[in-house]
Amino acid sequence: MISIRKGVQKDLTQVLDLIKELAIYEKALEEVENSVVQMEVDGFGESAIFDFYVAVNKGFIVGIAIYYTRYSTWKGRRLYLEDLAVKESLRRQGIGKMLFDEVLKTAKATQCTGMMWQVLDWNQSAINFYKKYYPTQFGHGWINCNIDF
Repeated sequence: MISIRKGVQKDLTQVLDLIKELAIYEKALEEVENSVVQMEVDGFGESAIFDFYVAVNKGFIVGIAIYYTRYSTWKGRRLYLEDLAVKESLRRQGIGKMLFDEVLKTAKATQCTGMMWQVLDWNQSAINFYKKYYPTQFGHGWINCNIDF
């Protein structure tokens, strides 16, 4: 039986393992520089900047949804879904939907004007999953950029 709950600090080791599993799937494991210690500071420290839900099965974390609040000068308060990941062996069983729906509820409960996320253009199964939610501006007009320090 899968249950969804708010993530707690003791979950972070398993959460980071799932982040690494996602990075392997995305062929980018070498880009994961985060650590449990850093996640403790960033998620539970004095100036926490992210939150998360976990999907639990028989005491083990099998899925995560990591999110944070951002601000759009055009739209106002928005929720940004950073990562949604489910253990590969348990995909296509509704766990991702359970996590995504929980984040949607949080966005609405915190008076966000909407929710945002990114998906790799080659990840057709994820694209198909997200299309079920009828997102706007899906796949046209924007290029995502970043600068690493």
